[in-house]
Amino acid sequence: MKLHKKDNFSRRNFLKTSVLAGGGMLIGFNLLTACKPEAKMPVDIASLNFNDFNAFIKISDEGYVTIFSPNPEIGQGVKTSMPMIIAEELDVEWKNVTVAQGVLDTKNYKRQVAGGSQSIRFGWDALRQTGATAKQILVNAAAVKWNVDASTLKASKGIITNSNGEKLGYGDVVKEAALLEIPEDVILKETKDFTIIGQEIVNVDIDNIITGKPLFGLDYKAEGMVFASVLRPPVFGQILESFDASAAKKVKGVIDVVTIGDKVRKYVEAGKNNWTVKLSKTDKVVVIAENTWAAIKGKKALSAKWKTVSKAESTEMHDTLLTGVLDSKKQNVRREDGDIDKAFATADKVIEKTYHSPFLPHNCMEPMNFYANVTAEKVHLVGPVQTPEFAAVVVADMLGYDLDKVHVEMTRMGGGFGRRLYGDFVYEAAEISAVIKKPVKVVSTREDDMTTGVYRPSIKYRIKAALKDGKVTGYLLKEATVNGNMYGLIPHFFPAGCIPNYKVETGNYSSNITTGAWRAPYTNFLAFAEQSFFDELASELNVDPIQLRIDLLQNVKGTTDKRIEYSGQRMEDTILLVKEKANWGKTKEGVYQGFSAYYSHNTHVAEVAEIELKDGFPVIKKVIVAVDCGVVVNPTGARNQVEGGVLDGIGHAMYSDLSFKDGKPSDQNFDTYRLIRMNETPKVEVHFLENNNSPTGLGEPGLPPAGGAVANAIKAALGKRMYRQPFVKELKKRIILG
Repeated sequence: MKLHKKDNFSRRNFLKTSVLAGGGMLIGFNLLTACKPEAKMPVDIASLNFNDFNAFIKISDEGYVTIFSPNPEIGQGVKTSMPMIIAEELDVEWKNVTVAQGVLDTKNYKRQVAGGSQSIRFGWDALRQTGATAKQILVNAAAVKWNVDASTLKASKGIITNSNGEKLGYGDVVKEAALLEIPEDVILKETKDFTIIGQEIVNVDIDNIITGKPLFGLDYKAEGMVFASVLRPPVFGQILESFDASAAKKVKGVIDVVTIGDKVRKYVEAGKNNWTVKLSKTDKVVVIAENTWAAIKGKKALSAKWKTVSKAESTEMHDTLLTGVLDSKKQNVRREDGDIDKAFATADKVIEKTYHSPFLPHNCMEPMNFYANVTAEKVHLVGPVQTPEFAAVVVADMLGYDLDKVHVEMTRMGGGFGRRLYGDFVYEAAEISAVIKKPVKVVSTREDDMTTGVYRPSIKYRIKAALKDGKVTGYLLKEATVNGNMYGLIPHFFPAGCIPNYKVETGNYSSNITTGAWRAPYTNFLAFAEQSFFDELASELNVDPIQLRIDLLQNVKGTTDKRIEYSGQRMEDTILLVKEKANWGKTKEGVYQGFSAYYSHNTHVAEVAEIELKDGFPVIKKVIVAVDCGVVVNPTGARNQVEGGVLDGIGHAMYSDLSFKDGKPSDQNFDTYRLIRMNETPKVEVHFLENNNSPTGLGEPGLPPAGGAVANAIKAALGKRMYRQPFVKELKKRIILG
């Protein structure tokens, strides 16, 4: 296979980095793999003499391999799965592999982002080609050393063998290999020959996580570092007017109290703002202290006066405004097929329902935090961020540095879910360090995280369908959101292409409450609304809910409409698999099933939830899941992602709710904010379709169908439809056992 320039890691980059001498940049994954016969893991890896081989791979004279990868690790498992892909094609043994997180390097890598469930999808071909090309050039070097044709040699487990049985480890030929031309063609393995991909591999960080080793942003420490706690406006729509720091300065351990905001304000007013910047123009008060406790205690001792500059909003206000958006004739048309008005005018029956969702915080277990050290020469940033490149660009512009003077290191993240796509905590840390001229770590409290944004926006969907002659002939989806609308691909998800008269319209209300992406943006609620609605249509048509979806999918098979994002055949196969595994419609008495299927992030997922009644209330006992995500790189990690997505989807659909009154959120911590509890989690059974398609995302696709499956099971059990999340409000019961 040729290396094409369009790949993430081009042949030019491979050649450029292959001849670098010494050192090497820490870019993500550090695989130490024994490549000599009977090599033993050295006690001190740092003492080995490594040679740069390319942007991903370094090989020591002793035969150990270091492989780097750019993407941040937020728990989605790329720190395990991406090295597996390279190691597979490089032909080294996994049992000796060690992995380490790396840094931002925009010269050698593209898309250093953890978001959209795209890391493996975008990296698949390039990572395989990187490993295979490295293997081939090592084989070529051995061929030169032995004066034989490279085609007569074999490489396996880091060892190159000739026809006479002689062996060379990769480390024996790495220096010679770095001087050779890059092969024009490399041969990738057939999937049947994989020895690492498809194996059950444990998370490479698991031992360090469970033994409390320093991995996360909160663990990072540097010499001379101080701590900062930031006082932000308590109400959305307010800015700082004045403050009194006298009491705060008396707190033991407090070093100083300063203000920030000027640099961010100038940056935003200059029009350089990008989508990762979720900052207001207000000044903020910052307590600088010797430790986190003193900083937080000092912040509580501050006395501040705030000025209202825009209306303080409430949930009741949002509800009224979003209903008005749905009723408006001025929505934006995102897709329109056929004649939707004629379909409704000639229908035997028209069904219309409206679905409601609240704001939601992200609630990462690790609160927002970041380290910054701004000096005259450079900016050093360290911490948990999903968009390190954007963070570097904004900080460089904001502080007036050349981009190459901003160095970003990524720590493991204690959850992201979209919150760490937005770098407000990074920009605050950088501005604070620039003001105090010291290295500093900004640490938020749980209350900071839950009360100052960024949130999943409140959304309403109104869905209207035309039924005629036993078929769905028209479908109108209207979206009303607080702030932005669904991204451009969603109007082309199911049921687009399945219904002849189809239209999607969107509108929004612009709010001063900061909102942004939340795990599986928009589809996390839209899937519940649409899949609940299709169940209602199936009931009206007296058709099995699964059969209705399969019948509709026949209309999109073989389509020439290039806008359609999903595969009708792959979705049908996924649905049939979950139908089989869940024994759909044939369960024992007292078990009620609900079905849901959804395509998002390039992955097809179908789910069946099973509910039993306890004292008249529904108990979610089990969720059976079928997934088509192409080749499963690491089944252990893949199941973890799907299981986590399902539980996250169920928990937030059932329980979670953040309301606003007078510009303030209703909850500040987990004592009042409801998340799913351990005793409420059902068993999740995951099945993957087997095929050779390139892998697609898994961090998010398991979540969207979960709410719909549970809602449809509740309907089967209680005869009650769910139109509003969280479901507990409609069920009028705060605790549902699981």
